[in-house]
Amino acid sequence: MKIRTLGRHVREGAKNLGRNGWMTFASVSAVSITLLILGVFLILALNVNHIAQTVEKQVEIRVFLDVLADKTIATQVQDQIEANPKVDTVTFISKEEGLEQLKKRFGQNAKLLEGLEDDNPLPDTLVVKAKVPSETASIAKEVKGLEHVEDVSYGEGTVEKLFTATAAIRNVGIIFIVGLAFTAMFLIANTIRLTIMARRREIEIMKLVGATNWFIRWPFFVEGLLMGSIGALIPIVILTGGYYYLVDKVNTSMTVVFFSLLPMNPLSYQVALILISIGAFIGIWGSMISVRRFLRV
Repeated sequence: MKIRTLGRHVREGAKNLGRNGWMTFASVSAVSITLLILGVFLILALNVNHIAQTVEKQVEIRVFLDVLADKTIATQVQDQIEANPKVDTVTFISKEEGLEQLKKRFGQNAKLLEGLEDDNPLPDTLVVKAKVPSETASIAKEVKGLEHVEDVSYGEGTVEKLFTATAAIRNVGIIFIVGLAFTAMFLIANTIRLTIMARRREIEIMKLVGATNWFIRWPFFVEGLLMGSIGALIPIVILTGGYYYLVDKVNTSMTVVFFSLLPMNPLSYQVALILISIGAFIGIWGSMISVRRFLRV
């Protein structure tokens, strides 16, 4: 195709947006509203997944060594655990450090622990974190069988329920987003098809005077692309501004410091790319499908 011909198609497609003002407005509005709803749930799903991952990463295994185990034995056990390919990190906490941490947890009641420094009853501890949090239970079972390990604690029972819950949340989120995306595609495509159907006489006349199918298709291709892209830009602006405000409020609020939302960058760019891709694709798809049926003259 010649550059001049392509330029003509682009100009015609852009002009058609203005010539069919109300129908264009209806199509762009349908795209904007539908993608705004999709964008809200997409951001929600991504943040729920982020919070679930944050909670999972806090799961750890505490390995309590024999009270009589010395530094050498502790190092040997640590080396054995680190050799496990499922293990991410192993941190040694001496009985002295453990006592200091216990005092901090007691707060004002720390005086109840005074005098234990000389006769510390706490064992040396190894804090183990798994590369994949869901493998925490299996690692704990393997570690518990090692020599000089007195006990292992990882919240047995509760941790398994946590992983089951987070997996369910992820699966429900994925199913919901996919379902909403397909619903959005059909709603937007049908609205754009109504816009094209209102101009079926124009297509039929062009076909009768000898215009080729692709000569007729190209302006509608450009028009659908522009409608979908413009319709996607509106929710992108709204969502970006709204999310910036939300992140700012959450980060400055002392009541929700136990979790954090995903940062603006790269979330805003990811959501914008997804929405504008969906908008452009549906705009083109809806236009091309609708034009095709009127080319059979």
